[in-house]
Amino acid sequence: MNSKETDVEYKKALVIIPTYNEIENVERMIQVVLSLPEQPDVLIVDDNSPDGTGSKVNEIIQSNKKVNLISRSGKLGLGTAYIEGFKFALAEGYDYIIEMDCDFSHDPKDISRLLKEIDDYDLVIGSRYIQGVNVVNWPLKRLILSMGASFYTRVITGMPLKDATSGFKCFRKEVIQSIDLDKIHSNGYSFQIEMHYKTWKKKFRIKEMPIIFTDRIDGHSKMGKAIVREAIFMVWKLRFPFLIRNK
Repeated sequence: MNSKETDVEYKKALVIIPTYNEIENVERMIQVVLSLPEQPDVLIVDDNSPDGTGSKVNEIIQSNKKVNLISRSGKLGLGTAYIEGFKFALAEGYDYIIEMDCDFSHDPKDISRLLKEIDDYDLVIGSRYIQGVNVVNWPLKRLILSMGASFYTRVITGMPLKDATSGFKCFRKEVIQSIDLDKIHSNGYSFQIEMHYKTWKKKFRIKEMPIIFTDRIDGHSKMGKAIVREAIFMVWKLRFPFLIRNK
């Protein structure tokens, strides 16, 4: 084992997974993440799922101390879920902080690749578009929307990312510590864009790592028109911060 692999192995990693009605996926996802050789911990941030997702995670916690749960009062959004997760990770002293979905659209085995790459970078993004188009089972309309959002973001902000809206990534804790989390108010696509932009503007080292994204098999997508509208306006606010009051 080389020195880089040793460094990653002995640093604490946390995988943050927001959930809302993921009872079909959450137990299996936790099992796969915990089986990885890097042995990351898991934090589920559940928005009071009516299907019992939170209760299932509580059952798992009883027999596994590497699993954590933040239970929230209702459907409060992806961005705020990650903000709470980031604050938990910093308070608990994690070195690497990973974002991912619960629906297996992100392959949890790719976490190992993220943790290998992060040894040389500050943010590693699992990118669907860095090597062609690596998306499986998406309708054409959804694919065009996603690719168009990343192109639009590049043009307006100047940020050189092929997949600006990716929700699968690994941060070094220093990146999260450098950002005022209480001033992040966006959700969905725009939350990912905002975190990427702030990381880039602070001149942290960013790498896009190719992944294959597979549309969910179980459960339902949480993406709606409001999330798209928010992202359209967010990029202008990031590029021209004087458009936002109290920034």
